[in-house]
Amino acid sequence: MEYANHLNEYAPAPTAEQVDREVARIRELAAKNHTTDVYKFCYSTIDLTTLSCNDSVTSVTEFARKAAAFYERFPHIPNVASICVYPAFVETVGVAVDGTPMRITSVAGGFPASQTFLEVKALEVAMAVENGADEIDIVLNVGRMLTGEYDEAANEVEVLRKECSEDVVLKVIIESGALKTPELIRKASLLSMLAGADFVKTSTGKIDVAATPEAAVVMCLAIRDYYEKTGRKVGFKAAGGVRTAEDAALYYTIVEEILGREWLTPDLFRIGASSVANALLTAIEGSPVKYY
Repeated sequence: MEYANHLNEYAPAPTAEQVDREVARIRELAAKNHTTDVYKFCYSTIDLTTLSCNDSVTSVTEFARKAAAFYERFPHIPNVASICVYPAFVETVGVAVDGTPMRITSVAGGFPASQTFLEVKALEVAMAVENGADEIDIVLNVGRMLTGEYDEAANEVEVLRKECSEDVVLKVIIESGALKTPELIRKASLLSMLAGADFVKTSTGKIDVAATPEAAVVMCLAIRDYYEKTGRKVGFKAAGGVRTAEDAALYYTIVEEILGREWLTPDLFRIGASSVANALLTAIEGSPVKYY
């Protein structure tokens, strides 16, 4: 399918100067969201992540069981949205969290570089879904975006969307730190949504530049414009580099200001992180918490 032509139906990207002004405006407003209620909500949007080369069945089982035990340990705090793992550990997590409402997210499709055969990407997505993944995070082909092969990049997303059943949430990582410019970040976001993404996500967390407020602003503006044109709500996920409760509150405020409070639900807003979980728990409890 041709996707690039549809980009002309949307307004141009904001300039870097316009983005900087918007970020500065929202930073001033974010202080009002440094509250226990906002921190609790942000905690409930976390895709609790372990994506390490030393992951094992033993370590992932322990990680998932700790997340499952959270329901009883902290009954006054809503638990994280999901546990995010490599495809080979989807079934492991499923066993560990059985009997809980915990959702399972799997990175797939050649994560984190997206540099393998499309057939391999499709098979990996299909196998992760078959093993029980409720949500799939894939990476947009950044190389194709940088060389202007927009239809090819979007068509990969379309193919991988078809490997997911209708009830599986597809998040597309645009790797905003590699795209760099508002123009490319906006194009990548729009192309991902046009090709079927349920969420657009900032980063893999595997390159030097991960989530930034500037990229978040551009992406949320694209989500708003896409919604106004199509009526379909697409979620936003900030991932990589979200380390403090204040960081989480800033992304919360970006979503609140640009997309509105109706986007402030785990169905439309996620934070991909592991380190921020303890930071949010500490802010909520008012004393140091090192649960993970």
